[in-house]
Amino acid sequence: MSQNDLRASSRVIHGHGHESVAENLGRIAEWCRDAGVAFDAYGNGDLIQRFEAEVAELLGYPAARFMPSGTLAQQAALRIWAERAGINHVAMHPTAHLELHEQRGYSHLYGLKATLVGPIDRPMLADHLAEVPEQVAAVLIELPTREAGGLLPSWDELEAIKKAGRDREARLHLDGARLWECGPAYERSYAEICDGFDSVYVSFYKGIGALPGAMLLGPEDFVAEAAVWQRRSGGNLYTLTPNVASAAMQFEERLARMPELLERARVVAEVLAAIDGISVKPDPPQVNMFHVFFDLDVEAALGARNRVAEELRLWTFGWVVPVDVPDTCRTEIYIGEAAMEVSDTDIDQAFRLLMSTHRD
Repeated sequence: MSQNDLRASSRVIHGHGHESVAENLGRIAEWCRDAGVAFDAYGNGDLIQRFEAEVAELLGYPAARFMPSGTLAQQAALRIWAERAGINHVAMHPTAHLELHEQRGYSHLYGLKATLVGPIDRPMLADHLAEVPEQVAAVLIELPTREAGGLLPSWDELEAIKKAGRDREARLHLDGARLWECGPAYERSYAEICDGFDSVYVSFYKGIGALPGAMLLGPEDFVAEAAVWQRRSGGNLYTLTPNVASAAMQFEERLARMPELLERARVVAEVLAAIDGISVKPDPPQVNMFHVFFDLDVEAALGARNRVAEELRLWTFGWVVPVDVPDTCRTEIYIGEAAMEVSDTDIDQAFRLLMSTHRD
């Protein structure tokens, strides 16, 4: 059996579970039929504009623009703030998505320079920003810091870095790809979390589990300018209605589930941390995602994962990467709807088998 077939025939722990293309698009079609949805044209339409207004109100911004990707949204945001300041320099964490996963498009497409701020394994803090010698137009802050296992600054630390950015007269942009997960962690409203950020990007295909889609929020003139950059960048598609509908139809329900998903993540992490040869970071998780470390090299971990799936029909993780410690690797687990359907006993059995299988 191929790896893809093995995964497809197994229960999963990470994410929101299996759903076929036909099932997913069928749910969207049914919702659109019941709601009488019509296609938007280049971002103009009742559904897309209502959804933009809903998210803008929730986050406390006057305007929002739905875009096909966060890559497009965030690079446009930094370009706008840089042009307005007359400074082509920005600051971001060394593990920012723009630095690690976008082939440094902010530099190649928009001519921006970046200073990387803070340690790799912790969130950016006010003290880190104070050490930056350059004048920067904008500071990009990610909540939570994904590459550090979903770590968050404390509320006081978050307020301090907001103040530090303002004191430098730099615009603050929030990479909120996983902002929805932060509400239960801070026990604050999304508007309170976003207060002090000049602009914010949010994603809908991660925590919300929708088709690809993002939203950029900020002042009205900023969002209007971002829409121009969206067109210039080839991102103003003729219609985004299927993607908008996929997000809008489950948005409120998924947000309401976030506290429950956080509690489930902490339970799953506790189960895993009790197994010899496994550790989690952070412990306990601060949001409903965390990193899992195995005392195995990559090849052994992947082989053990496949054998566990063959025996128990439970897919424990998708990928692993090596870490600095020899014969150790890590993966990321996002606790969504899938893990709500798998018992603690089954998770414990699967990961204990995984750690013992490679020795056989």
